[in-house]
Amino acid sequence: MAKKVRVLIADDSEVVREILVAALERHAGIEVVGTASNGDEAAMLAARLRPDVITMDLHMPGSDGFAGIARIMAENPTPILVLSANREEVKGFRALSLGALDLQEKPPLDELEKFAGTLGNRLRLLATVPVIRHPRGLREAAPAATPKPRAGVRLVALGASLGGPRALTQILRDLPPDFPAPVAVVQHMADGFTTAFTRWLGQEIRLKVREAEDGMRLEPGTVYVAPSDRHLRIQGNRVVLGDDATQHGFRPSVSILFRSAAESYGARAMGVLLTGMGTDGSDGLLEMRRRGGITIAQDEATSAVFGMPRAAIELGAAERVLPLGAIADAIREAVR
Repeated sequence: MAKKVRVLIADDSEVVREILVAALERHAGIEVVGTASNGDEAAMLAARLRPDVITMDLHMPGSDGFAGIARIMAENPTPILVLSANREEVKGFRALSLGALDLQEKPPLDELEKFAGTLGNRLRLLATVPVIRHPRGLREAAPAATPKPRAGVRLVALGASLGGPRALTQILRDLPPDFPAPVAVVQHMADGFTTAFTRWLGQEIRLKVREAEDGMRLEPGTVYVAPSDRHLRIQGNRVVLGDDATQHGFRPSVSILFRSAAESYGARAMGVLLTGMGTDGSDGLLEMRRRGGITIAQDEATSAVFGMPRAAIELGAAERVLPLGAIADAIREAVR
């Protein structure tokens, strides 16, 4: 018999905890090993019970979910799925920046049992992800020196999945407001969250951040985030959104963005593939490299999930493999 996924539930509502426990334990392959009503209790139980994955509410009395996530990721790194009551709320992305892996909307009370099937599938997936430690108050430093890439880039394209909001924020935070090129971003996330993600990112970095709209003109110093369930392509100096079929199981797809960047900008494009599960982005990054663009994959040591970067490296798509702390420097050098 396959080993059951051991789940810890953190939520201040006793009713929510009871419904989720009962519903999840009816889900094949899941065992709820404990429940917590605040962040400190969740951290203590995570240390004692060593669950495979944790669901975390954010708004809890006393020690909230943010405190719990920070402590867990510093002391006992565990895959954490944040259950947010409002997908328009930007605070959920602060949780991802602290090391939580994913964010999902928590439905109303009367829909929780029906939601448990979807939740159970997601938890089983996240439980397979090895996570890295996030020491509180520390920031990863760039290496003392890295080789300088070619210059002259006029478009930067970034792609990420699980663990991406934290990685994207660190990179983009280190770019100046007068950055001389546009930046296009595809970040896999649950439907409906990209508007809040765009607002949150705009509060965290110095560049302008916009949710991409069809026909939008590209401007330097501006980040264009692919909206939920739309492919993002770059054609010349314009955004083109599409509803065509998923690629690698995703819409938006990183590969579609990268291929469009290769076609429009060739050697004057730069593609960066960050942390994430699966293979999306690898073939698009290879196309960028074939057309002379600068291509970078995040290294294993700093990736929350090394699936997408690994696929690109194995395919020969990544010209360089860099730790997260060195990527912003490489981007700045490339646009000079």
